Amino acid sequence: MTTLKFFPKTLLMTAVIVIMAISCRQRYDLPVLPSGAQAISLLGDTLKTPDVNPADFDEFNSNLLRAVVDYRIDPENPEYIIWLGRRTAYLGSYREALNIFTEGVFKHPEDPRMYRHRGHRYITLRQFELAIQDFESAENLMRNIPDQIEPDGLPNEAGIPTSTLKSNVWYHKGLAWYLKGEFDRAADAYRNALELELTDDMRIATLYWYYMTLRRAGKDEEAGRLIADVNPDIELLENDAYLSLILVFKGLFEPEHLMETEDGALTNATLGYGLGNWHYINGRQERAIEIWRSIYDAGHWAAFGFIAAEAELARL
Repeated sequence: MTTLKFFPKTLLMTAVIVIMAISCRQRYDLPVLPSGAQAISLLGDTLKTPDVNPADFDEFNSNLLRAVVDYRIDPENPEYIIWLGRRTAYLGSYREALNIFTEGVFKHPEDPRMYRHRGHRYITLRQFELAIQDFESAENLMRNIPDQIEPDGLPNEAGIPTSTLKSNVWYHKGLAWYLKGEFDRAADAYRNALELELTDDMRIATLYWYYMTLRRAGKDEEAGRLIADVNPDIELLENDAYLSLILVFKGLFEPEHLMETEDGALTNATLGYGLGNWHYINGRQERAIEIWRSIYDAGHWAAFGFIAAEAELARL
């Protein structure tokens, strides 16, 4: 349906709002915010609905409208609920996406995927405790079922998914604990993830956060052993930034060039937070804060690197 590509943004979001007003069970544990606001940062700033890159809007628009149509045809279908929530989040409507996944939890309380995706959006909205609760629910539900590949909503150039349900649950659970500064608990989650059969992309992403968790917990020797086998020859589909940062931690890559050679706000937030952490764990706190502040001032607030930098600034 090529006509879907040309829906105006206002009409697109109106369609989603109408559908969810009819079908969605609202969560009231999020703070009430003004129109256009999504969350309150850990530093007390209002985080507004981000603009979508114009180069991506037609594709995101078309994908969301197809998800709306599928949902209208069969609103009980768990796949359609999940994709409607994911496509809504890609357009920056994170609170609405969270409501969609809450509907999924209500309709399919035994499906761990609903908790996994809602937990992810709780992280985006700075509700880390609620995210952890959801990941624990997902963990309990998926305990006795085989792992499953998770399709990518934003596919890499090869079109090959790089993660699974279980790896995403433990990866994001570890991140939520990390953002709270609970490094020992974060380490437990990452340890569980590494026991799975991971793609190289997911393994490197997990090793990156696990390594930083151990360093921040003061377990430097264990952290060093963790990344001992990581080398520049590992071929990845999408997590090159994490690999580059691990190589910086190992002393095999010059950190000065990373921010100059990488493009894109998300990648820069990833690299910026990691480089700031590299300075921090090596005793250069002022430089770390300077880098984290520059990430925060850039305003790309949904990126994990941004949230981590924000959490550091809030603690300091």
